[in-house]
Amino acid sequence: MLHQNLTQKQQLKINPQQLQMLELFHLTTLQLEQRIKHELEENPIIEEKTDEDDVAAASSKDDVQEYQDWDEYGYDDVPDYKTENKHYYQQDDMPDKPIIARRDFREDLKEQLSAAKMSEAEETFAHFIIDNLNEKGFLETALDTLADDYSLKTMSWIEADDAEKILQKIQRLEPAGVGARTLQECMLLQLCRMNTRCPDVKAAIRILEDFYTDLKGRNFEKIEEALGIDEEELRMVLELMAGLNLNPIGTTEEKSAAESIIPDFIVTHRDDGVEVCLANQRSSNLFINNRMKSMVKDAEKGKDQRAFQYLKSKLNSAEWFVNAIRQREGTMLNVINAIVQYQYDYFLEGDKSLLKPMILKNIAERVGVDISTVSRITCNKYVQTPFGTILLKDIFSEGIENKQGAIVSNKVIQKEIEEVIKTEDKKTPYSDQQLAAVLATKGFNIARRTVTKYREHLQIPVAQMRAFWA
Repeated sequence: MLHQNLTQKQQLKINPQQLQMLELFHLTTLQLEQRIKHELEENPIIEEKTDEDDVAAASSKDDVQEYQDWDEYGYDDVPDYKTENKHYYQQDDMPDKPIIARRDFREDLKEQLSAAKMSEAEETFAHFIIDNLNEKGFLETALDTLADDYSLKTMSWIEADDAEKILQKIQRLEPAGVGARTLQECMLLQLCRMNTRCPDVKAAIRILEDFYTDLKGRNFEKIEEALGIDEEELRMVLELMAGLNLNPIGTTEEKSAAESIIPDFIVTHRDDGVEVCLANQRSSNLFINNRMKSMVKDAEKGKDQRAFQYLKSKLNSAEWFVNAIRQREGTMLNVINAIVQYQYDYFLEGDKSLLKPMILKNIAERVGVDISTVSRITCNKYVQTPFGTILLKDIFSEGIENKQGAIVSNKVIQKEIEEVIKTEDKKTPYSDQQLAAVLATKGFNIARRTVTKYREHLQIPVAQMRAFWA
């Protein structure tokens, strides 16, 4: 038998363009540049203007030039090298960015070495060793082989002991681990620059010197028994060793590249207060090509419907993308303005103690958008301020009520914990329970486990470790 049921339900559907808009909100400045570059390559209807002169020149390309007679063309005063250059470079817009001159790490090592007390012959051999380092900073060629090659090249003999001493001087240079012959030696060079009185560092050095084969074979039980440590202590030592650089030169370059943050917003101080703007406003540089737009209208009158549908889809996509970029930038400005107004004292002074408790809902209500929109706009976004570049997510925090009944940000409590630990007796530091008691005298009634959570978030060791390092 057939049955009919009548049901009523609510269902929220998001069309593809809304999903793409949410994706645009989530992009960082660098990712947005890549997305715009991709759209410019894929869609000929979208164009980018960089300068008013360039736009004027681009619009004049379609104009028909008048005939030039031989006298005008043959006796032109334009230098030959300018016309010859065009035969080799056919592009209309040549790249005007200069080539980045990246300094070789070997030059840096030689400059550091110049400060060491060495004879001219020793310094020459040291430069010979540095030139033979591979791109990762390791010395793959045996030292005695290098000494023989250098002796034959310069007709001056280098003793093995002298060569070893010179290599040790190179290994004291920055970055730590450069000039190592093996991965084991690279890790040892880094550990020896740490606080060797620390038990973890001592144990790590001992493992690398005496139990390196067992470590590679994952024979952890033998290492624990030989060093007299348990499994938890060995895990801490292995975590320390895991943080060492296995590629000194490569990791240094990667870190410097990673640390170069491109801000999305800029906050500046003015006489009348604080001014906020986008670091790079892209919507003003994007526009629809009018000539291509007229081609769509002409194609509509023609008989080739497939060509018309293709051009129409490209035009709709271009118009949507340009409008989406404008909407993204407008929403971003509204959100950052709301954040700055909410945390006005903090952006004016740069003092973390002035931060107010602020969650995504507070900003969403001020701007009049959904919480998810604020979350996407503030995710992985940085703001450049007079007191440094900060991550927007770090400004958001929960609130805790103090003795006076006022709600304060947990960032303020974290700063108080840092201040108390800075002023404590280094030989008898406070435990987490004692920290909670000290904070209670300052008007913050929080539990010991909360203190522990904030201390670990600040990457501050426990009291026993702080006492050992004192």
